[in-house]
Amino acid sequence: MTADFLGQLSKDRVIAVVRAPKIPDAAALCEALRAGGIQWIEFTHTTPGVAAHLRRAVADGHDGVGAGTVLTASQAAELIDAGAQYLVTPGCRPDVAKAAAAAKVPVVMGALSPTEVGLALDLGADAVKIFPARAFGPRYLQDLAGPFPDVPLVASGGVNADNAAGFLTAGALAVCAGSEVVPPSVVAAGDWPEITRRARVFTESLQTAFPDLSGSRTRAGSVTSSSW
Repeated sequence: MTADFLGQLSKDRVIAVVRAPKIPDAAALCEALRAGGIQWIEFTHTTPGVAAHLRRAVADGHDGVGAGTVLTASQAAELIDAGAQYLVTPGCRPDVAKAAAAAKVPVVMGALSPTEVGLALDLGADAVKIFPARAFGPRYLQDLAGPFPDVPLVASGGVNADNAAGFLTAGALAVCAGSEVVPPSVVAAGDWPEITRRARVFTESLQTAFPDLSGSRTRAGSVTSSSW
């Protein structure tokens, strides 16, 4: 499962992180993002009704759908039950790691310092999210690759169309696209054409450095949960 999860993420390279006051239609949001080239969507636990949104997206046949800002084992259990195909934490959360391992669901665990990266690995993280990435820049990920050459790192926090390629070039397995691609107000308004436009701008910013980026593939070619 870990190999399949990381293998597909290494091809798509972008996770859209959705944090909004409301989501009119989670499945339509997924479609809009994928039309713009972003295949992976993380619905954060801070979004009201997140479990229902997960169920809606998964029931409509969408894959690459995960849950973020997961802090407790009870939250993890609820979101896994709702269909989350991976979990993301903002920091090192042992109870979330245990819940994910028990359910055989991949977890991307947040960290910043080398000590925290090591702890995330000890807890069984499938990948480590470096947050806040923008505050430290791509060079910091290069520095982390020294003691952690084989650790899949995901850059999150302040990643945008101007700096995303820099984080990937520095060695990040993937980057998280937040409010630049999915502004809370635009999501709440259900302006799906605008979400598609923003996703396309983001993915096209990576094409020069990463011409083989597979995020532009159609829904029909997307990763399936059965392959994880």
